[in-house]
Amino acid sequence: MSFNLEDYDYYLPNNLIANYPLADRASSKLLVYNRKNDEITHTIVREIDQFIPREHALIFNNSKVIKARIFGEKSSGGKIEILIARDTSNGVLSRVKGKVRVGSRLVFAANLTAIVAETFDNGDRVLKFFENENAINFARLIEITDKIGVVPLPPYIKRAAEIKDIDSYQSCFAKIYGSAAAPTASLHFDQNLLETLRKNHNFAEITLHIGLGTFANIEANDIRDHKMHFESYFISEKAAEIINSDQQILAIGTTACRATEFYFRNKELSGECDLFLNPENPPKRINALMTNFHLPKSTLFILISSMIGLEKTREIYAAAIANKYRFFSYGDAMLII
Repeated sequence: MSFNLEDYDYYLPNNLIANYPLADRASSKLLVYNRKNDEITHTIVREIDQFIPREHALIFNNSKVIKARIFGEKSSGGKIEILIARDTSNGVLSRVKGKVRVGSRLVFAANLTAIVAETFDNGDRVLKFFENENAINFARLIEITDKIGVVPLPPYIKRAAEIKDIDSYQSCFAKIYGSAAAPTASLHFDQNLLETLRKNHNFAEITLHIGLGTFANIEANDIRDHKMHFESYFISEKAAEIINSDQQILAIGTTACRATEFYFRNKELSGECDLFLNPENPPKRINALMTNFHLPKSTLFILISSMIGLEKTREIYAAAIANKYRFFSYGDAMLII
């Protein structure tokens, strides 16, 4: 068991970072790791149900990605770029590309403006938004950004968002707007595969809105000193029923895993999740996990290590690299059973 951040590093060739998704979502490669017999199997996502035990219930994250990146200018002059994170009691938490201070007025298309209400050392800002000089709520802001904003692709995708990303960077079962990034394991499913899974498994949805912190670097040398970001979540009645039962659970994605584990620990159906799963605080409720391949030294790579151990995680990632798996948001997937 290691808590040294450097131990969670690994080398990834740049050519294995997926800049585009596959046209056929379910044809992505799938690495299956069976903990009972310590075996790795290589297949594709479309064949996943062959490896999921029938007694496992599936929990998905139905959060919907907003067009969170908008462009404008400061009223004092100079272009500005905003990445919207989430609603708060004081305004909208956002990341601003450009120098602004409290009181700065920002101007966008569609008669949308914002005032900087609060600033933080990490670069985040709290903004209050207005339409035609009238204060608006978060729901109205999303309606406006859906017209003037662009898809917030992750920083490791070195290209501008394109029209096809509107569909590609959204799961086919996304329902509730609120995420600044996609729950990427969910991107591998199409309706045909979902129908197959629904026939064979108990099935539930949770909502966890992914914030900007999902891409934040861990600054602490000892991972136990890392302060996890907050993300809004909601546990459906069906999901709560499953979590409170003795049924085996497969979480589809790390966000579904974290929301499930957070609810299991505190029994609150909604709120703010800041759970950091690591070797000192491993999952207690989920039995299996489907997820993409994650960045080195990230909280998500550490989450995987908390389930199967750092040595095995590094072995699996090495196998994925050797077999030319595609990494990160638009990449391939793994299943831990």
